[in-house]
Amino acid sequence: MNNYVITIARGFGSGGKEIGSKIADRLGIPCYEKQILDMASEYSGINKQLFAEVDEKLRGNYITNWLKKAPTSRLVEPTERGFTSDVNLFNIQSEIIRELAKTQSCVIIGKCADYVLSDRPNVASFYIEAPRKECVRSIMNKLQVPEEKAHELIQKTDKYRADYYKYYTNGNYWTNPVNYDLTLNSARVGRDRCVDVIEDYIKIKFKDCCIFKDEKSHLI
Repeated sequence: MNNYVITIARGFGSGGKEIGSKIADRLGIPCYEKQILDMASEYSGINKQLFAEVDEKLRGNYITNWLKKAPTSRLVEPTERGFTSDVNLFNIQSEIIRELAKTQSCVIIGKCADYVLSDRPNVASFYIEAPRKECVRSIMNKLQVPEEKAHELIQKTDKYRADYYKYYTNGNYWTNPVNYDLTLNSARVGRDRCVDVIEDYIKIKFKDCCIFKDEKSHLI
């Protein structure tokens, strides 16, 4: 194994993006979130704004989309109908994610990456969550919004992410612990210690990876 991938799913306000960025910095590997939208736009020629409109959310609700047609994994050609449909935009992003997993070590935040890469032995997936009061405090500080607005943003964003995940994983649910190697409560252990836990875990799981073979660590 020459490379490994860390996927991070996260509740809004839990610090998952921060944790993902910090583990990437510590390990000296790139971290991808919004960058995947740029890469998907460049790959397909589709305006980035369209990818932004469906970034971890459905246009319409889960039931409406489910009644239309179950999603497929086939990429639609530019000349075909549905080239800019939600499903094809998701599939283009998924193709980018799979290509990254083949070619480099990296951290991927969101985008159903744990599901897209579920068949890959070089992937470790983590879900980061925290109690609502901690998430509210985090959003209030980060976005400078009042408590009521923070509650609203958390409820709306987590609903978007849950519906998106459920639709593209054929009914699985986003917070299912079986989807992930580990689920971490960032409020209990602290965000920096979440980074420590993830680092320790991947060094155990990927101990045969050439990147870690020569590293002097008590874990290997």
